[in-house]
Amino acid sequence: MAVDVAPRTVSAILEQVLDGARLTDDDAATLLRSRDLVSVGRAADEMRARKTNPDEVTFIVDRNINYTNVCITDCDFCAFYRRPGDAREGYVLPKPVIHKKIEETLALGGTAVLMQGGHHPDLRIEWYEDLFSGIKSRYKIHLHALSPPEIQHISRRSKLTVSETLSRLRDSGLDSLPGGGGEVLVDRVRKIIAPKKTKTAEWLGVMREAHRLGMSTTATMMYGHVETLEERIEHMRRIRDLQDEMHGFRAFISWTFQPDNTRLGKQIVETPTSFDYLLTQAVSRLYLDNVDHIQSSWVTQGLKIGQVALHFGADDLGSIMIEENVVSAAGTTYCASVEDFCRLIRAAGKRPVQRDTLYRRVKAYD
Repeated sequence: MAVDVAPRTVSAILEQVLDGARLTDDDAATLLRSRDLVSVGRAADEMRARKTNPDEVTFIVDRNINYTNVCITDCDFCAFYRRPGDAREGYVLPKPVIHKKIEETLALGGTAVLMQGGHHPDLRIEWYEDLFSGIKSRYKIHLHALSPPEIQHISRRSKLTVSETLSRLRDSGLDSLPGGGGEVLVDRVRKIIAPKKTKTAEWLGVMREAHRLGMSTTATMMYGHVETLEERIEHMRRIRDLQDEMHGFRAFISWTFQPDNTRLGKQIVETPTSFDYLLTQAVSRLYLDNVDHIQSSWVTQGLKIGQVALHFGADDLGSIMIEENVVSAAGTTYCASVEDFCRLIRAAGKRPVQRDTLYRRVKAYD
């Protein structure tokens, strides 16, 4: 005879987690369904205070350079890409243009560039090696570039293994990998929103190989479309499991699907609210007990919610975003300066600290 087991209460779950127990998938689902934002947020804030300096909030000055928008992947959630042969709107940035963008970034006190682009059918590894080595010979800057799907695409086009691809790119100047292309790491979801793109095991495999080569990476989640709450947790579990294995993720960033100008957006009846975003971020802070940093997604949520998120598990505001093209193509555009960040952080009762990509201190502000 089956015995019904009543789900544990939110307070019991949070008490155990703060006492050092690892959050289970079932308990994480209970927290997400509870809608108890205040209690979950308070626990996430306590966990954040234990893992990072509770008096500080960090941010980075860098630039997002999208080197091409030409892509063969046709993701339904993307408003940025153009198909090969689009002579009017498709582009590959010339190297002198990229160099000028880097010079502008350095002039503004930037320490890194985030470089991501489409899956261009004609760009093989030699193009990237020439680009990266040219940048490194000219500028002292961190290259945080090429998400796992881009790495896989380059390896296939160049007829190389992922390990060979990463090794060659690292030797030419690639410093670390962003977590883009993760979306939701559940193949049921990926088959719906991006059937041509990197599968879950492949995304994790690229990250595992990068970690094995000593490269630091970030992890991301783009949610609020066709996934269930359980699948959000499954995504976090895959990140946590790989982190247990390799310890290569330095930060986790989640953001909500931006529907405007996308094919997927026409099919979604309801997108997540700011409440949903804050609750999901708070649960991610509690669940990902082996990832040091949680980054607020002000780029998709706006500066006010980005600031509020600092009390719901986030210790970092991310980048001031000197340039951003992908999210803005989907109809969401927010801008900020160092002064804006410092004002928001101080208003949240914290001290602003500029960091570099690897979370090393660059400058503390009074």
